[in-house]
Amino acid sequence: MARTGHVIAVDVGGTGMKAALVADGPDGVRAVEQRRRPTRPGGDAVVEDVTDLVEELRAASGRPVDAVGLVVPGIVDEAKGTGVYSANLGWTDYPFRERVEAATGLPTAFGHDVRAGGLAELRQGNARDLVDAVIMPIGTGIAAALVLGGQVSSAPGEVGHVDVGHGDPCGCGQTGCVEARASSAAIARRYTARTGRRVAGAAEVAGLLAAGDPDAAVVWREAVDALARGILLVAALLGPQAVVLGGGLALAGPRLTDPLGARLDELTTFQRRPELRLAALGDEAGCLGAALLAIDMLEER
Repeated sequence: MARTGHVIAVDVGGTGMKAALVADGPDGVRAVEQRRRPTRPGGDAVVEDVTDLVEELRAASGRPVDAVGLVVPGIVDEAKGTGVYSANLGWTDYPFRERVEAATGLPTAFGHDVRAGGLAELRQGNARDLVDAVIMPIGTGIAAALVLGGQVSSAPGEVGHVDVGHGDPCGCGQTGCVEARASSAAIARRYTARTGRRVAGAAEVAGLLAAGDPDAAVVWREAVDALARGILLVAALLGPQAVVLGGGLALAGPRLTDPLGARLDELTTFQRRPELRLAALGDEAGCLGAALLAIDMLEER
């Protein structure tokens, strides 16, 4: 494929869908035109909306589009091109790649949203110099792309569902999960439960923390502790050079990384203490990763 080719990338999220016409050039991939819409549950609805987005961006391109890159949440089988399971979006063993190729007439690369975002951070984000790393977006949930030997692993990376011992119930059915205290959704939910005051999200809790709110301080400290314990377990198992934090919670910057680093220093004994970094690509990472999957697919043909 020529390095100036165009692909269309679609990142299906739990609440919203992002699509981009992406150009591939000597300096990496970049979004030329973008579209967003809410995610409707169900595999058929997702394929219908993906097809509409592809046609919109194809019309806007002004030149041929070579392929589609599609990434989705949940459990996926990248080799078969299927969404194995998504509790939130309601599909089981859904043949996404086959259906999108049939609807658009374009070859389609298919993958997992978090691993695709990790690929983008590894290729042209804040993990470019790393051989072994954990790229962890923190949003409604917590997952991770595991970079081992300079490659994104196909391992699930469900760091959010590691039991770190706090005992609170998690939506997955377990107790003690990192996600139940440290996800953006959990921080907002726990602050509201503690105070009776509804907040818009973790960013608002971070603002209250900065203003000296004692309840925000407790919720934030407990979130940091859970996150540190989850990272420590990953450090014990994989020994990554760095953990690259992304998603909405990472927008808190030093308000997150400073106490998290301090808590890791307190907890670390024999483990290699990973460097903490903030992701560079923001909410574009999934789309750019989907584009890279499509480009890699074309170059392998």
